[in-house]
Amino acid sequence: MITFSDTGSVIQQVSKVGRCSVFWVLGGGRKVALRVVRALSSLTRGLCPCPVPRRPVSPQPGAFSPCRSRGLAIAWPPVQLWPYLLDGPWTCVVALSPALSLASSAAAPGWTPWVDPGPSSPPPPMWGTVSGLCPPCSVAFRQQKWKSSVSTQPKMPPCDFVPEKYESYPYERMQKIREQNISPSLRMYYKKPLLLHQGHMQWLFDYEGQRYLDLFAGIVTVSVGHCHPKVTMATQKQLARLWHTTNIYMHPSIQEYAEKLTSLLPDPLKVVYLTNSGSEANDLAMFMARLYTRNFDIISFRGAYHGGSPYTLGLTSIGLYKHGVANGFGCSTTMLPDVFRGPWGGSHCRDSPVQTVRKCSCSEGICHANNQYIEQFKDTLNTSVPKTIAGFIAEPIQGVNGAVQYPRSFLKEAYQLVRERGGVCISDEVQTGFGRTGSHFWGFQTHDIVPDIVTLAKGIGNGFPMAAVVTTKEIASSFAQNLHFNTFGGSPLACVVGAAVLDAIEEDGLQKNSEDVGTYMLLELAKLRDKFEIVGDVRGKGLMIGVEMVTDKDSRHPLPAEEINQIWEDCKDMGVLIGRGGLYSQTFRIKPPMCITKKDVDFAVEVFHSALQRHMERAAAK
Repeated sequence: MITFSDTGSVIQQVSKVGRCSVFWVLGGGRKVALRVVRALSSLTRGLCPCPVPRRPVSPQPGAFSPCRSRGLAIAWPPVQLWPYLLDGPWTCVVALSPALSLASSAAAPGWTPWVDPGPSSPPPPMWGTVSGLCPPCSVAFRQQKWKSSVSTQPKMPPCDFVPEKYESYPYERMQKIREQNISPSLRMYYKKPLLLHQGHMQWLFDYEGQRYLDLFAGIVTVSVGHCHPKVTMATQKQLARLWHTTNIYMHPSIQEYAEKLTSLLPDPLKVVYLTNSGSEANDLAMFMARLYTRNFDIISFRGAYHGGSPYTLGLTSIGLYKHGVANGFGCSTTMLPDVFRGPWGGSHCRDSPVQTVRKCSCSEGICHANNQYIEQFKDTLNTSVPKTIAGFIAEPIQGVNGAVQYPRSFLKEAYQLVRERGGVCISDEVQTGFGRTGSHFWGFQTHDIVPDIVTLAKGIGNGFPMAAVVTTKEIASSFAQNLHFNTFGGSPLACVVGAAVLDAIEEDGLQKNSEDVGTYMLLELAKLRDKFEIVGDVRGKGLMIGVEMVTDKDSRHPLPAEEINQIWEDCKDMGVLIGRGGLYSQTFRIKPPMCITKKDVDFAVEVFHSALQRHMERAAAK
């Protein structure tokens, strides 16, 4: 409890004592009170992480001015509540009457009353843990910089791999070249971008030899591990034999790989076109759908990412990727059936070990949220496209948007509605394929569906630039009426890499590892969601995980970027690299190489917990 003998000292001494998010102000007339409000507001604006509303009010008995997100909360309680406040563990009691302070000291154990003799005397040093109205807030009243109570850094699991010595340009020269010679549209992560030098399985090493646990896998691309020995050996062997011929000639590896890949897909998905990137694969899938159906319109979800080419940008529905040029003719978006952020959702919707904190009253076998989202899909079909369409494309779990999952039976019903309109169904497996979801090899299998076209990329080559489109013989025949050619698609080198990746997934048991380790990680992250108000949702399947950050679980407002950035930076500084996603970049994307272990997960979760704890302490100490 702090007392002041005049308003001048309130303004002066509060700035000396510290900043706090909630102040209980006892005593003082209206003019005095207004000056206190102005003084405290200027000192605490934008600092409190608490989710209650922010709207300053004129002080009067019983008035309360809390904060929204990061604002000020001032309570002007009626006199009858004063003894209770003085006896409770409240944030900060500012008493404007010395007599009140002295008379009430016995009722406030743990607080040393201080009667301010005037502006010339500095306040005594005091420690006080403040809580109560704003549980996340705690303030240390001492004139010193914030220091985290997290005293020890989580211990990184051992690794017997020793990276080579870095011998290229100095960091500063690399930065200068980047600024001068590389497109500025290629943005980098972190305040001080990483300069990575070498990789080994789930680990990355920077130019100084610092080791990092890679939980983003080169944007969900390194499937079996950085420089996996089997893939590396196969690549080196083929490099010494034959790099490239183009596919106008036969070479063994393209036939061998096509047989191996299509054997993993259900009938009738048995014809493959090999390309170089996910954007190119989806571009080709769109072309196939339109050519086969002789229709033009294609539907995708809002929040979807299907590529950055002029053709696929029509399907991509994230504003950050949109440029001010014409694109997307014949592409329509429909409501994303997001059971956490969308208008409907409950506690049983997702095919995941972790459900949302939203409640529902659905009876067994009936999903109210699914029914509502299907009605929205029907509305799109009835209002935004012709009676016949070319197709519908969806990721089994949205990737760039932050591992968003749909109600369990949504895609199955949507596929049926699309086929009734003459359209084909395209499953974008660029991120979900090759065992990442754990329970199945392909993401579409988790929805009990068989698409007409499947697109593959990223994990298909463990970082090697390759991709594929797999479809039916019937659709492929319609595409063969004219010439289609790809210079590098299906090269000898690419096909050998792709085959080695499939072998590594099987031999190392990586699909099973994705299920076991992914489920373990989801459940451990769910414990952090239950502990921290700003962790709004933990979701995913296998090693396709999203952690969505919010100001509070009730409003689900995205946590501001500057706060997420600091948590993200702290994780990196402690040795863990994670991705970002979502329409507001509010979701941490965790999609590591599938060779990750439970010990790695323990370390990563401990790092994330420490980063969250530091964030809460930092916000409270401001």
